[in-house]
Amino acid sequence: MKRLLSVALWSVLAAAFIGPGTVATAAKAGAEHRYALLWALLFSTLACLILQEASARLALVSGLDLAAALRRGAGGSAMVILVLGSILLGCTAYEAGNLLGAVAGAGLVVDLPAWVLTLTIGAVAAALLAAGSPRTVALVLSLLVAVMGLAFVVTAFLLGPELGEIFGGMVVPRVPAGSGLLVLGLIGTTVVPYNLFLGSGLARDNRAESLAEQRFGLSVAILLGGLISMAVLVVGVAVVGEFSYQALGEVLAERLGGWARALFAVGLLTAGLSSAVTAPLAAALTARGLFAGGQGGSKNGGADLWAPRSWRYRAVWICVLVVGVAFGAARISPIPAIIAAQAFNGVVLPVVALFLLFAVNDRRLMGATALNGPLANLATAAVVVIAVLLGLLNLGKAVLRLFGGSTLNEAGLLWVALAVTAILAFPVSRRVAALRR
Repeated sequence: MKRLLSVALWSVLAAAFIGPGTVATAAKAGAEHRYALLWALLFSTLACLILQEASARLALVSGLDLAAALRRGAGGSAMVILVLGSILLGCTAYEAGNLLGAVAGAGLVVDLPAWVLTLTIGAVAAALLAAGSPRTVALVLSLLVAVMGLAFVVTAFLLGPELGEIFGGMVVPRVPAGSGLLVLGLIGTTVVPYNLFLGSGLARDNRAESLAEQRFGLSVAILLGGLISMAVLVVGVAVVGEFSYQALGEVLAERLGGWARALFAVGLLTAGLSSAVTAPLAAALTARGLFAGGQGGSKNGGADLWAPRSWRYRAVWICVLVVGVAFGAARISPIPAIIAAQAFNGVVLPVVALFLLFAVNDRRLMGATALNGPLANLATAAVVVIAVLLGLLNLGKAVLRLFGGSTLNEAGLLWVALAVTAILAFPVSRRVAALRR
């Protein structure tokens, strides 16, 4: 029973990374390249698991969530501004996209004005966030993840995909012509900074879990999330021509019947709604970690100033949700905020990945028994390389959008990332060795 509850709790991470952006990117990958990019989703799922396990283990062993540990380790206000700016801007900017994705799902089966659907879905998200502690919200979200997973997996199965081609796409890495940025997009929609702060915040709140229970729940939840993302890609293969939610819904209705379009609509709606809850939740947990003073939180007359029902904590998630609803209801994409979020995240993701590599090798934080082993260090280092690449990609996107460009030089980006990684390799390895002593 404990392990089942642990899986349900950690399903919040699947709810966080499977949003409308993931659905659109994965389905587009299937529509344009069939099963060839399944390997990218498998890799991104494993990369997500490695970083989430490290951030959760850090919180469980040290009592410091990722935000608090970053502030303590880096010191000064610069890190607070960088992290808080990245997470708040990212969560706020993409909250509108989460809500619009949920509205798109509802719009496939319900004929109501978009603004009505946006306000309704926003109200449901607010009710979930106000209902209780982060743990309670996470357990409720596990039900949405179950519904979402059932919708996409059943639809993918009924389409009768070629199993041999699916297996080949998962185990043989290929990058078809013109798919480089799509590959990075598939990884980037799964490995995102705010999910790491969300996961570590939940781990700090659930230190009663043993390390083994935590690893089991985390692993099962994230792997199931990866399976759902792959099912979305398989469903996208059904689209012939340019991808859109509407086009996919019509294809499913034609091939399987009108109920299949409704099932896809439910999956898209729950993906949008669950992400519309986790983005404000992640922002609030990050702010708590940065300002509440680590393990105990700030105290005032015995009351935690950043408790889930405190006005400070609620003010953060309310602001993120309200701004997202406003942009969503007006059908306006918050372009300046998205550009700023991409730039901030381009810096924060590599910094966080590097910090996690250092933290899980720090004997003062982790003790002797919870330190990374050689294989774990190798895997984490590989993910750090990808984080550098994704960070540069986000910075490149931000610069291009700022100056009105449209083409990103993939080869140049890759060489820059490799050069940065090579420069960092020696000092990073020396730092890891020193921390382990």
